[in-house]
Amino acid sequence: MTIQDRIGDVTERIVKRSHDSRSRYLDRIGKAADKGPQRSRLSCGNLAHGFAACGLSDKQALSGDVVPNLGIITSYNDMLSAHQPYETYPALIREAAHEIGAVAQVAGGVPAMCDGVTQGQDGMELSLFSRDVIAMAAAVGLSHQMFDAAVFLGICDKIVPGLAIAALSFGHLPAVFVPAGPMPTGISNDEKAKIRQLYAEGKVGRDALLESESRAYHSPGTCTFYGTANSNQMLMEIMGLHMPGASFVNPGTPLRDALTREAAKRAIAISALGNEFTPAGEVISEKAIVNGVVGLHATGGSTNHTMHLVAIAAAAGIRLTWDDISDLSDVVPLLARVYPNGKADVNHFQAAGGLAFLIRELLGDGYLHQDVKTVYGTDLSGYTVEAKLDADGNVQREEVPETSGDETVLAPVAKAFQPTGGLKMLTGNMGKAVIKISAVAKERHIIEAPARVFHDQNDFLTAFNNKELTGDVAAVVRFQGPKAIGMPELHKLTPCLGILQDRGHKVALITDGRMSGASGKVPAAIHVTPEAAAGGPIAKIRDGDMIRVDAVTGKLEVLVDEAEFNARPLAEADLSQSQFGTGRDLFAAFRGAVGSADTGAHVFGE
Repeated sequence: MTIQDRIGDVTERIVKRSHDSRSRYLDRIGKAADKGPQRSRLSCGNLAHGFAACGLSDKQALSGDVVPNLGIITSYNDMLSAHQPYETYPALIREAAHEIGAVAQVAGGVPAMCDGVTQGQDGMELSLFSRDVIAMAAAVGLSHQMFDAAVFLGICDKIVPGLAIAALSFGHLPAVFVPAGPMPTGISNDEKAKIRQLYAEGKVGRDALLESESRAYHSPGTCTFYGTANSNQMLMEIMGLHMPGASFVNPGTPLRDALTREAAKRAIAISALGNEFTPAGEVISEKAIVNGVVGLHATGGSTNHTMHLVAIAAAAGIRLTWDDISDLSDVVPLLARVYPNGKADVNHFQAAGGLAFLIRELLGDGYLHQDVKTVYGTDLSGYTVEAKLDADGNVQREEVPETSGDETVLAPVAKAFQPTGGLKMLTGNMGKAVIKISAVAKERHIIEAPARVFHDQNDFLTAFNNKELTGDVAAVVRFQGPKAIGMPELHKLTPCLGILQDRGHKVALITDGRMSGASGKVPAAIHVTPEAAAGGPIAKIRDGDMIRVDAVTGKLEVLVDEAEFNARPLAEADLSQSQFGTGRDLFAAFRGAVGSADTGAHVFGE
C-alpha cells in the first residue's frame, strides 16, 4: 500500500533526525540480545535465589538454557477498577506457559496510580512523575536477567507509557502488552458531564453528584470514556504490541481470558528460543511511532500523548517532535466520535467495528505504514480482524465487516467527521503549547479575551464561586509545569469553564500544566513551554492583558507591546505548599531534573 505523501515525508524526517541515536540504540539491544538471558551464567547462589519460590519442575527447567522463562510485569492494584482484573492474570499466564513447556514468573509489580482519584488533590502532583517511577520499577523487575521475554500488564494513564519505556530499555527482549478491557457501559458520559456542570452551578447536591459518578465508574475495567487510558490501548495495538483485537474486550469474559493466554504463549514463541525472534526494540520503529501518532489523531485521542509518545520514542532512540505530531494532525482524518469528542463510549466504538475497522480504513487510504513488525508476526494488515472464540474456547480471528456498525461513532475515511485530527501546536510570544479542537465548535477556534492570572487552580474556583468571572476571560493558570509542581491535570476547572462558555462568554484556558478536559468543548492551550518556573514568558502575563489563542493559524500570543513585554519582570510564586505532603518531598529530584513538556517531560537521559 502506498503511503500518503505527507505521512511519508514526516516519517522520513524523523528517520533522518534520529539516525545517530537510533543506530546507537539498535547496536545496544543487538549486543544484549547476543548475550541472551544471564541465568545460565549466574552463580548457583544467584540462580537459587531467582527460582527459590518455584515448584520443583520449574526449578529443573530453569537450571538450563533450553526452557523459556517469561517475565510478568504487573500493575495489579485492588483499588483501581482498570487494574483489579489483573489479580488473576499471573495464574492464567503461568498455566498457559506450562502448556507449551515454558515457565512464567511475576518479575515485579509497578505502581498503579489512578488519576481519577487524585484529580484536583495533592497527590495529582505526583501523577506525571509516576510514569517514570513505573518505568524504573519495571526495570528493577527485569534487571534480574532471568527472562527470555516479558508480558506487561497495564492500562491507565501513566502506566502503559512507563511500561513501554521500560520495555524499550530492555528492547532486546520480546514484549507483549496485555490489556484487561473496559468496564461495561454504565451512565452515559454526556449525562455524567451534565451532572458535574449542574453541581458546579449549585443546582444539584453532592448526593446527586456521587450517585452519578458511581453509576459511571461501577465495576472492574477501564473507564469507558476515551481518555489517556483507552488511548494507551489503541496505541499498543496500532503499534503492534498487542495481540490483534485485544484492546477493548470486557474483563471477566471467556474471550478476555483466552486472549491473555494467547498473549503469554505468543511472547514465548517470539523469544530467541523460538523461530520468530521479535525484540520490542525492533517492533517500535520510526514507522510504528508514526502509526501511533496517526491512530491518536484518527481517534481524537488524549493530549497527554504529546508528551508520552515523545518519551516512548526517545526510549527507542527516536526523535519525535511536536511539529511532527502537529503536521500529521493536519492530514489525518478524524474517524471516531467517542466521549469527550462525541456521546458514545469505547464499548460502542468496539461494537461499531473498533480498531480493526479503523486500521483497515487508514491502511486502505495510505495513512498507516503497513510494513512494520508486530508481536503477532504479520505486518499491520494482520490487525484488521476481530477476535472471537471458536467452539473449543480458543481465539479465532475474522475480517471485520466492510461497513461500520454505527457511522455516528466510527466512520470510514470517505465520511470522516473532519479532515484533520484537530490537534495543533501553538507558537508565539508566550512560547509553545498544544491545543486539541476536535470537540471545540468552529466559532471558538479563535479566542481573544483579557487574561485573568492564577497560580493555583483552587484560586480560579474561588473567583468563579465569588462571581468574579462575569465576562470574557482567558484563564492563565501558571506555575503548574513539571519543574514547578509536577504538572497536575487541572480537571476541576472543566465544569466551571464550560459554564462560563455556555453563558455566552469567550473563554480559553492557557496553562503550563495539563488539562484533562482539553479535548472537550473549551479551547485550552496546554503544556505551555518554557513553563513559568523555568522563566517562560507565561510568567510575564498580567491581569487584563489581551490573549489571542488562534487554533487556525497556530498562534498563542499576548497582545502587548513587544518592548514593554520583554521588559517585564518574571512573576514569582510561593510553591512551598507543594513541596511536602503526599510524598511530594520524595520527588524533589524529579522536579529538578525533569525536561520540558515538548521533549517528553521525563527525567531520563538519552
